[in-house]
Amino acid sequence: MTWRQSPVIADALTRCRFPSSDHVTCAVSGGADSLALLALAVASGKDVTAVHVDHGLRPGSAREADLVRDACAQVGATFVARTVDVGAGPNVEARARAARYAVLPPDVLTGHTADDRAETMLLNLLRGAGIDGLSALRDIGGPSGSVGHPLLALRRSETEAVCAILGWIPFHDPSNDDERLLRNRIRHTVLPLLDDVAGRDLTPILARQAALLADDADFLDLLARDIDPTDAKELAAAPEVLARRAVRNWLGRVHPPDAASVERVLAVARGEAVACELPGGARVQRTNQRISITPAPEQG
Repeated sequence: MTWRQSPVIADALTRCRFPSSDHVTCAVSGGADSLALLALAVASGKDVTAVHVDHGLRPGSAREADLVRDACAQVGATFVARTVDVGAGPNVEARARAARYAVLPPDVLTGHTADDRAETMLLNLLRGAGIDGLSALRDIGGPSGSVGHPLLALRRSETEAVCAILGWIPFHDPSNDDERLLRNRIRHTVLPLLDDVAGRDLTPILARQAALLADDADFLDLLARDIDPTDAKELAAAPEVLARRAVRNWLGRVHPPDAASVERVLAVARGEAVACELPGGARVQRTNQRISITPAPEQG
């Protein structure tokens, strides 16, 4: 029996959602989730290119690329290596992510699992996110972006089992154990505590709630498309939940809006203010019942 015929692989594939295209590109770091993504993409019959991005943040990080290269050779995938310069500064996680996605194609697939979705939902809840943030990671086709997450129905333990079938020893990133990072504290402390309080494994519940909220958000976005956010009269007369989404989607073309910015624009639409300032220096104003944005000077 080949590795492709393993019951573990076959069962995982029934719950994966790969795009219909013949070729896919997978971001593969060398961890269990991304290695499982590589293997399952190949097992699904896709022509796979695996891209490994070296951020240069750890001594010996090139060894991770060698691990991915060997895995690609074993399953018959194309290997591509990229090196990025994260640079100095605060919030290294965010800067590394931005640098990584800058060299990945827009339709790249990532190995995020149900565990990642549950953690992201809690992380966004603590940050005060609304329905879009609580939708957490989106599956293929979601409006939050073209990055695909085919493994969202799998658990982290299952990706580790896929790696074991192939005899792979995934790389363990020591930064994932650093509980000074909020996501890691949620993973190692908060979620286990919630599981203990609830007397059950909450990850499937949280992941399912995120998926339901994503459906709700998509439906609200569909309804909000019929509202012209530059028409003050129409915006003021619309149901508030749809008016907020219409404004949020409109402002998103300039910068990611926060709730306070959305409410200030709605106040302009209702005639409670003639204009308002947005974070970053942009200005929203109403003239003859039309609402317009004047970008900050540095934005042109």
